[in-house]
Formats: sequence, structure tokens, C-alpha cells
Amino acid sequence: MHPSALHTPPHHHHLLHIHNYSLIFSLSTMAVDSALSSPLGPPACEKDAKALRLIEEMTRNADQIQEKVLAEILSRNAETEYLQRFNLSGATDRNTFKSEIPVITYEDLQPEIQRIANGDRSKILSAHPISEFLTSSGTSAGERKLMPTIQEELDRRQLLYSLLMPVMNLYVPGMDNGKGLYFLFVKSETKTPGGLLARPVLTSYYKSDHFKTRPYDPYNVYTSPNEAILCSDSFHSMYTQMLCGLIEHKQVLRVGAVFASGLLRAIRFLQLNWAQLTHDIRTGTLNPKITNPSIQACMTRILNPDPNLADFIAAECSKDNWEGIITRIWPNTKYLDVIVTGAMAQYIPTLNHYSGGLPLACTMYASSECYFGLNLNPMCKPSEVSYTIMPNMAYFEFLPHEPNSIGPTRPELVDLANVEVGKEYELVITTYAGLYRYRVGDILLVTGFHNSAPQFHFVRRKNVLLSIDSDKTDESELQRAVENASQLVLSEFNASVVEYTSYADTRTIPGHYVIYWELLLKDYSGESLSDEVMSRCCLAMEESLNSVYRQGRVADNSIGPLEIRVVKSGTFEELMDYSISRGASINQYKVPRCVSFTPIMELLDSRVVSAHFSKSLPRWTPERRC
Repeated sequence: MHPSALHTPPHHHHLLHIHNYSLIFSLSTMAVDSALSSPLGPPACEKDAKALRLIEEMTRNADQIQEKVLAEILSRNAETEYLQRFNLSGATDRNTFKSEIPVITYEDLQPEIQRIANGDRSKILSAHPISEFLTSSGTSAGERKLMPTIQEELDRRQLLYSLLMPVMNLYVPGMDNGKGLYFLFVKSETKTPGGLLARPVLTSYYKSDHFKTRPYDPYNVYTSPNEAILCSDSFHSMYTQMLCGLIEHKQVLRVGAVFASGLLRAIRFLQLNWAQLTHDIRTGTLNPKITNPSIQACMTRILNPDPNLADFIAAECSKDNWEGIITRIWPNTKYLDVIVTGAMAQYIPTLNHYSGGLPLACTMYASSECYFGLNLNPMCKPSEVSYTIMPNMAYFEFLPHEPNSIGPTRPELVDLANVEVGKEYELVITTYAGLYRYRVGDILLVTGFHNSAPQFHFVRRKNVLLSIDSDKTDESELQRAVENASQLVLSEFNASVVEYTSYADTRTIPGHYVIYWELLLKDYSGESLSDEVMSRCCLAMEESLNSVYRQGRVADNSIGPLEIRVVKSGTFEELMDYSISRGASINQYKVPRCVSFTPIMELLDSRVVSAHFSKSLPRWTPERRC
């Protein structure tokens, strides 16, 4: 879901009629009616001009809009049980809010969320009914977090989506003359004991009328039919989306997925299935494995025999070298639309290999808790991506991030318009749906301002150690997984894990976790380790990891089997010597629990005596016990 809890997909739709919207858009409606052209650049059409003027007006009045957003949230939710606990006395001003309302984490809200999940419909967090829960890719006690949302949030998200393509049209002309090939998927959803849906934010969006009945827009035509996107079977969905993308290969102007990892899985899927795909194109018949009735009906209207196209695709895919395969098969592609910031940056070299170095566009920053803002320079280098926070989405505060600070005192939170360029902050949000001064866990670096609205570079997700796709494993989870698996080597080999470290190996598709173990074992040699037992150790680690990881392994096929690499005795001592030789303090040295520095990984790999993979899938079920 983005380097943070979730980044959203590249869907950009019509500008909402915000006059009907109960936000605070007297300023913004003035912007829509204004005859001035946008300082961002010449718009592609009048609809784009309105969107760009709206961005200008919102960013020009960021602090004023933020003040009104907070007042509206507090006034409409004044009678909620949560706000009634504090001495607001009807006040909606910032000073009272900051002095009375505490800064919280998910764990602080769990009792309230539990009550709502169990069916309590009273006004606990929001005056408006909670319409569903959005499941965060972050976890609490190993389970997905449940984020409350209200129906009108769909309108707010839609408004932000509607601003994305007008910005892109400033940089890439002619996008109305072709289509986008996007690999988009719904994920499993459950119901809480009280009957509310719990599902990922994108699944909620794809299944909404906002997406399913979106109006035609020449800038937003996709090769993937809704029937394929909404199909819950990941193979049927991927197969159909790839098939449609191949059939219309000359019309494709941009290729994308939510995450970089998702686009690479699509390329790997093509490698494995191109023979059957070309057969379907050659004969005009659909793979009999695709049994979904709505997809079958849809494809009868799309599929026609095309031997020439089948020959072309087969010739490209049968070559050993897949470098530049995206532009070879989709020759008119102008950019890739994927998230490559944060943990996704590890995929950039592989994307460059398959695309021949096409620009990588990161368009939007969002999470399950809230949609935040957009990239006003979407064609910049991935390392330079900054997102401009839109002040109408929620009330934003920023906790100065000072990891080396000592003592119990916490710095004061800073308002959106008052952050300082060059400083890092943790994002804190107050939303219409009932989160108040909630710590999202994203660390952001202020890179500049657009008008009075700050621009942020996403630095990292707080405390995340390993990530392949939307999974997020922190140090304590990894420690617990190692401890659980080490019980097996203790009982089977009378051995113990002396030291360990890890890294996310993204050279494989899908990527997988690699854990380096140094064992203390009598008469030790790598050959004395049973691969069967070590494979069980791998599985024991996977069983210990959170539900998001296990869903990626079992249901989404977005994470490969975990690997344990056993290294020679003394390897971690060598690692310490190397670190000290590069300036680390011998008194303060700690074994890094995750590594990415190439020389360190080369050292570790040169000492590997055996490698073992999980040969079974960990337990995972979509049913949630609340």
C-alpha cells in the first residue's frame, strides 16, 4: 500500500461537483469558477484547467483551509463519545484541540474499534455511521489494523483521483489518444462480528460505484475490463488483464500497477504464460482454465483470431533476453505508473531492465487511514519524488522526528504550514471518520513548498525492517520468528542461533525474505544439517510472521518462500570487524538485523554453507477473529 500503509493506484477521474460537498470549499469553488489559468502550466482542456486552479487555490490557502477542516471535524463530531471525554466545551479552535486531545496510536483506539466491529452503532468516534473498516497493511499484534471510514470518504478520495491526470497531462501530451494497461486486483474481504465489511482500501474503491460506473474520460481509458479487475481469483484476473493488454498492445500509452512489485509479478506471469496467451490470440478462444462467467462473457466480445499479433508476441517472448520487454511488446508506452518510493525503491533496477529505462511516475500518496496528496512533478526521478499534501483531505500535524533525542520530553507538534524544509517529521492526522491526532507511522522529509503547502519526500515507514510487497515486518516480529524457529534446531541438532540478520531479496519474482543464521553446534558442518528440518525452520518463521505477510504468501502470491542461509562459525565476528574498520564504534556496535549494503551482503554470502527454503505454505485464513 505504498511505502507507507498504502499508496493508491493510478486512477484519475472526473472533477467532483464540490458545491454539493459539505467540506469548506467556498475558496475552492471560487477557484473552479476563476478564469485565471494555472501557474502549474497550460492545461490540456477546460476540465483540466478547473482541476489545476483548484490545486492552486487549495495550496495557496493551506493554513486557512486546515483551520476550517479542523473546525468542521470537531463541530460535526462534538457529540461523539470519544471527544466528550475531553474538556473541549464545544471549542473548535486549534489551541483548545492541541491542549486537550492526546496524540495516540492504534493500540490506544483498539477498545473503541473493537466495540464498533462487534456491532455497537452509537456515536463512538464519528457522528456519521461507520460504513466499513479499511484494513491497513500495518499490523497490531500480528493482525491487520482496522481503520474506520464513513461513506463520504469515497467522495474525498475521488476528488484527489480527479486531480492526478490533469497534472500528468502537463508533462506527457496526447494521453487521450490511447489506453492505460494497469494490473489492478481486489483482495479478500471479511465481515466483523457486527456485520461491517473489513477490506483493503483499494478493494473498497474498486467495488464502489465511484469506480464501477465512472464516467467516460478519454484520458482514463484502460485495457483491463472491470470484470477482470473485480474477479477475486488472482490467476483469472491477471490472465485476463494481461490478455487484454496484449490484444491492444499498440493502444497502450502507459503501463502500471499499484506497487513496483505488482508490475514485476505481471512480467513474470507473462514469462510463464505467454504460450497459452498467444494461443488464445491466435485462435480467438479463451483459455479453458478461465471459468469465471462474467469474464467469459466479457471476453467473447473482445477476442478475435489474430495470428499476426500472436506471432509477434511469441517471437518476442521466446527470446532468452527480456531486457526492454515492456517497450518491445507495448512500443508506445511513455512511462510506468508505479510506486517506487520507500521500500519499493529496491525494484527500480529491475523495472529499468524490463522497460528499457522508461520514466517511473509516482503520482499519489495515500494510506488506509487517509488520502494525503499528489506529486505535482510526476515525471521526476524516483529519488526526487515529493508529494504535496492537499489541505482539504484531513487535519495534518507533524511530530519532529528526532531518533537520537534523550529523555521523556516530546517535541511539540507542528501545523502543516509551519514545517521546516530539511527536517523530518512523523505524520499525525485528524480525520472526518474519527481518528484524532493519530500517528500514522510515516516518516517524511520536507523538501519545499508549493505556494503555502509543504512538499514531502517519503523517507520510510517507522520501525519497518523487511518489506517485499505490502507486508511490513518489524524487528520484534523478526526476533520472535527466529526464536520460534530456533526451538526446532535446538531439539533436532542441540544447536542454537548465535546471531542472525536478514534482507529482502527482490532479485527473484516474487521477492522473498532471506535470513542469515550462524549456529552454535557441536561437531558442526553444514552437511550435518537436515534440509527437511531446516525447511521446517523456514516454515516456523513464516508461521510466526504477521497476517499481511502470510496473505502475501498464500493468497496473493506476492511473496516467495522464506529462505534461511546458514553461515560459517565466526561470520558475524567478521561482520563486526568490517563495520569497525569503516568507523563503527566497538563499544556501540550492534549486529544489524537487516542489511542492504553490497559489501556486507557479499561477505555474508561468501560464508554460506547451506541454504534452505520453506517447502509449505504458512497457515492463513481470511476470516478474522474479533
